[in-house]
Amino acid sequence: MSKSLIVVGIALASALGISGCGSTGETVGTAGGAVLGGAVGSAATGGSTIGTVGGAAAGGIIGHEVGERYEERRRR
Repeated sequence: MSKSLIVVGIALASALGISGCGSTGETVGTAGGAVLGGAVGSAATGGSTIGTVGGAAAGGIIGHEVGERYEERRRR
């Protein structure tokens, strides 16, 4: 089994576990985005540390914004 497939599998399992928490949308979005972004960054760069960290950072930022917008819509 390839390393990138294992990383993506772990990321998906982590995201599912995080989504079950009773946290706010921003928290779940940030953590889930970081996990998925790190997995995608790792897979895209062949497992490099820079790619993984960069992907996690970008995913966390995007996930936070998505979670924040979700919470705003839910409060209305």
